[in-house]
Parts: sequence; structure tokens; C-alpha cells
Amino acid sequence: MKKTIFTGAATALITPFKNGKIDYEAFANIIENQIANSIDALVVCGTTGEGSTLSDAEHREITSFCIEKVNHRVPVIAGTGSNDTSYAIELSKFAQEEGADGLLLVTPYYNKTSQTGLVHHFNAIADSVNVPCLVYNVPSRTGVNILPDTYLELSKHQNIVGFKEANGNISAMAKTMSLVGDELAMYSGDDDQIVPILSLGGKGVISVLSNVAPKVTHDICSLFFEGKTKESLDLHLKHIKLMNALFCDVNPIPVKAAMAKLGFCDEEMRLPLYPLGKANRDLLYEAMEVLK
Repeated sequence: MKKTIFTGAATALITPFKNGKIDYEAFANIIENQIANSIDALVVCGTTGEGSTLSDAEHREITSFCIEKVNHRVPVIAGTGSNDTSYAIELSKFAQEEGADGLLLVTPYYNKTSQTGLVHHFNAIADSVNVPCLVYNVPSRTGVNILPDTYLELSKHQNIVGFKEANGNISAMAKTMSLVGDELAMYSGDDDQIVPILSLGGKGVISVLSNVAPKVTHDICSLFFEGKTKESLDLHLKHIKLMNALFCDVNPIPVKAAMAKLGFCDEEMRLPLYPLGKANRDLLYEAMEVLK
């Protein structure tokens, strides 16, 4: 069995902005709040972190900042995926040099590729580093879906240790787990599927919810692993309305609004993302009442 990067809840961190620049003071406070509330790992420069609109310099700078600020208190997983394999390799090598505990590699988007192309893409990145890699399947954004047999092929690489699954297809996930066994750790990429994925042998979640509720998200996982499955499910269902509200618009628009409401940062994002309208804002704020 390969060594897993983490078990439990990892937060897909937002990137706070102020006047068009990364707000490092706010980011540092967010990191400290996450660690104080029992988060199990942190992901920097993922989808929720608006990595696609960060410049190369910003991407490297915030990755380095996060790794240094966390200082080995929890694992830091750097988002280094790209639709350009050579650029993903560059970023992955950089993150390794800076001390990242793992890498999150999204499937190539826009130019896309075949299942065979996915294997060659991910293997090329994994060949270039000596840190554990998680592949990230989010077909609603990329237009590419990793199939169970492809996961089986990827599981043969020693540096590919797991995957973040956001395809929404529980049947496909069950088939994947039946094929890969202990060779790949599965993490939920959708907060509303945490408990179902744990029941299939998942190791945890890479979460949007945990930006605003890190202890809750940690506890959903830890209770499940302790055998307290009813308590885990009850906590999951108690927060299902908030989980859904955080996706009432394109991620990370709602979670940016939620974090601003909680006082962690300004509600600032980069175009083409645009702030919530009134109807969705009211829906989100109502769902946030569960946090009180």
C-alpha cells in the first residue's frame, strides 16, 4: 500500500485579494484559523484558489508563502496541474523544491486529451518529481473524465498515490475502488458526497465547505473513521444546505462571499468571476445560519 498524503479533511483554500493583489495578511489569518480548527491538510492554488487567474509569479509566490507559513504543522498540497504538460512539470518541480508535501494535478482542460493521453500526461509529471501526486477529476470544468480503467493504469506509478474525484458518479467510483484497491487513495471532491465516498473506502475530502467550517468538515471524517457513522452522517446532513449553497454559483464565488461575511477577507475575485446576485446571496447567508 502506498503512503497517503493525509486522511480526513483538506481545505481547498481561497486566495484572498485586495485591490487586485493577493492579500497575504488575510491569507495568513485564514491558514492559522484552519490549523486552529483541526484541519488535516491544506491545498493551495486549486480551483477554489483561483489558480487559473494567478500569474506564474503569483502562483509560485503564494505556494511558497503557504508552505513556509504552515511550517510542517499539516501537509500542504500544491495545485500544479495544467493543460500544458511541460508547464505542469515546471510548477511541480518548483513546489517540490519549496517543500510541498504533495501535488494536486487537474486533468488537462480545453485542449483535453484521450484516456491514453491522460496516462502519459500524469505519468510524465509524476516521473519529474519525488513527491506524492493526486490526480484531480472534475469533468464539469475540464470536459475530460478519468475512467476506472485509466485509474487502474495510473495506480501503477509509484508517485501517483490518490485522486480527488468530482465526477459525481458513485457507481463509477465504486468500480474504480474495486480495481485499484489500496494502490490509490480516493478523496471526495464534492462536499455533499463526503460520507458516501468514505463508505466506499475513501480517505477524506478536499473541501470547499471547510473554508468556512474546518472543524465541522474534519469531524465528519473523523467520526466516520472512529466507527461513529450515524454521528458522521447526522453532521453531514445538518450542513447539506450550506454545502449546496456554496455551489449556488460558480466556485469560488459563493465561498468568497461567505468568507467575506465571516470577516476573513474582502469579497474580491478576478474576472471572469463576478460577485453573487441578491437571490443567491440571500440563499447563502440563510444557509450560513447553521454556523452559529
